[in-house]
Amino acid sequence: MEVIAPGAPDTAATSGLSDAALMDQLDALFRQKAAVEGAIVMVLGEVGRREAYRDEGATSVEPWMVERFGVSAATARGFTRVAERAWDLPHLMASLQGGDLSYDKVRVVAGVATPETDRELRDQAQRCTVRELADTTKQTRGRPPADAYDRRSLRFNDPCRTLTVQLPPESYAEARATLEARAREIPSDGETPWDQRLCDAFLMSIRASDQGRAGSYLVVVHVPLDALVDESGDAADLAGDLERDGLISCETVRRIACDATIAIAVDDDVGHTMFEGRTRRDPTDAQRREIMRRDRHCRFPGCTNVTFTNVHHIRHWKPGGRTDIDNLALLCVHHHHRVHHRRWTMSGNANEELTFVGPTGRAMTSRPSAMWSAVTGPAARRAAAGRVTAG
Repeated sequence: MEVIAPGAPDTAATSGLSDAALMDQLDALFRQKAAVEGAIVMVLGEVGRREAYRDEGATSVEPWMVERFGVSAATARGFTRVAERAWDLPHLMASLQGGDLSYDKVRVVAGVATPETDRELRDQAQRCTVRELADTTKQTRGRPPADAYDRRSLRFNDPCRTLTVQLPPESYAEARATLEARAREIPSDGETPWDQRLCDAFLMSIRASDQGRAGSYLVVVHVPLDALVDESGDAADLAGDLERDGLISCETVRRIACDATIAIAVDDDVGHTMFEGRTRRDPTDAQRREIMRRDRHCRFPGCTNVTFTNVHHIRHWKPGGRTDIDNLALLCVHHHHRVHHRRWTMSGNANEELTFVGPTGRAMTSRPSAMWSAVTGPAARRAAAGRVTAG
């Protein structure tokens, strides 16, 4: 399979083209783009069938694409879903590789296409817009399946602070009716949007279920002590770090602290947090919270697993690893097993950079969360020390 990439655009030459010539160039480039995306889909399908991504430690094609090619999770997910169906849809794939159909059109219909409807959907895609095809696929999927209850789910998206919920029909109707009824009871001057009142109703429902149960849940906010004891009234733009979220203001810190139980963890003068050394093997709860703040998810490159993670010693406790946060990192169950396999190595300082090397010999690196590094990492500590010295 030969893929020919377009040459670098010549700004001067392009600016001298007529409108018709510009349109012709775009037509050719978009056909070429579709052909390249078709080639990517076919190759990805073969990678998935061989499970070649496992040699580089990935659990599936999606995280492997994110780490190796620098694409977003949504892009990787879209390509993977089309690639899984590609060999069963020869007419759609031939039109994509020939540049006659856009990748977006093929992606929309691939989820409902079958070998029997492949040709028909190819012809329809040539006539319809992407939006029209999306409406058609919704109708094709029809009514909720009989196993809708078994498909219930709730997922958290920490970077966006969103929840995605899939409910059976009767549960969805119950949840909607309850939240809308609560939202109507919330006083409003007519300026609060309806969706914000629904959000307030959702939070009221959660808090109502925990009334009278002190300490039923723990929300972790990492805050400099000055932000809690300073009585000057001066506001700080970035006073704390809300676990699994990001930096928050001094006003937000004080609002949370008003009804909270405060646990104090102390850093030394170079940013080392809660060193335990060889005094114990298991990390303390305070260490675990700090490691979660630093890593956010599994530290294996490309892995975003948050739920099923454990704290792992980089240099093993036996023969001499220390229980200090620079020697501790979050790993999911799968990658925890991988780094204990003799063909994998993991090395480095978890506060700065970790290096993973697998059977192929390819070295992959992992760094702490950018937000943690900005306020807690070595560079931030050196900068702070410099400011103190200069003062």
